Amino acid sequence: MTHIAVLGSTNMDLVAYVAKAPQRGETVTGREFRTIPGGKGAGQAVAAAHAGADVSMIGAVGADAFGSQLRTTLEHSGVDTDHLRTTEGPSGTAHIVVDDEGGNEIVVIPGANGTVDHLAPGDEALITSADALLLQLEIPLAAVLAGAEAARRHGVRTILTPSPVQSLPPELLASIDLLVPNEHEAAALTGLTDPRDAATALLDQVPEVVVTLGAAGSLYATRGAEPLTVPAPRVTAVDSTGAGDTFVGTLAVALAEGRPMRAALAWASTAASMSVQRPGASSSMPYRSEIDAQAASNTRHTS
Repeated sequence: MTHIAVLGSTNMDLVAYVAKAPQRGETVTGREFRTIPGGKGAGQAVAAAHAGADVSMIGAVGADAFGSQLRTTLEHSGVDTDHLRTTEGPSGTAHIVVDDEGGNEIVVIPGANGTVDHLAPGDEALITSADALLLQLEIPLAAVLAGAEAARRHGVRTILTPSPVQSLPPELLASIDLLVPNEHEAAALTGLTDPRDAATALLDQVPEVVVTLGAAGSLYATRGAEPLTVPAPRVTAVDSTGAGDTFVGTLAVALAEGRPMRAALAWASTAASMSVQRPGASSSMPYRSEIDAQAASNTRHTS
């Protein structure tokens, strides 16, 4: 079975739903509150596990009730948590206000994620055993760099989602095989608003780039070839939370299994399009049998 390692964040999302977000100094009454396991690292791990991979999570949760819940959620999704540390203090949290127009305001408190600033004993050996390493930027950059360099030393494919977007040091980019920004992150990294131009510019720093384009699909660029655009299935979105993580986790599985890039992107887009039709983040991520069935249906309707 394909083995995917994920080095990244776990958060508990604390979500308040309101008609209109409060202004400074204002108190409003909300209609609903939810606690939803999240974090980009955990989301990508769950997506890859649902897509059929053997997945290991490297990161940290706090010694609190949220930490226990986050660990349990990952384990119930089929993710190995032997390298998910438990640290003193709270788990990471994201405090989110969502209004009736779909807008949101978010405050992220790293908590235990902030302690993941290095590889712990055994982490490099785990990375060595993987077919791919997934990375994001919700833990300290020092750990992201250490993980990427460990993967590079052992010939393990590295896939980085540059979110939340920030300036990326050359030594990190030198260890990345595939960069997967969305179109806004690609623009922030390059100063170029056209995704095609941004992807081409990023090839000066990494060998392969996939720019996700939301409902428009994805754009793939590699050195020495014309960029490739793969459309996404047309669906009615209910909740886009977790769609990007679904795409990346599923794409990593497809590539590790040796699928050609076009086919891998189409499979990942199918999974992401299914996730946006369901509420929630990890709870919306489809399983492999569902992705395969929908992909076959998509093919029949387009042939």
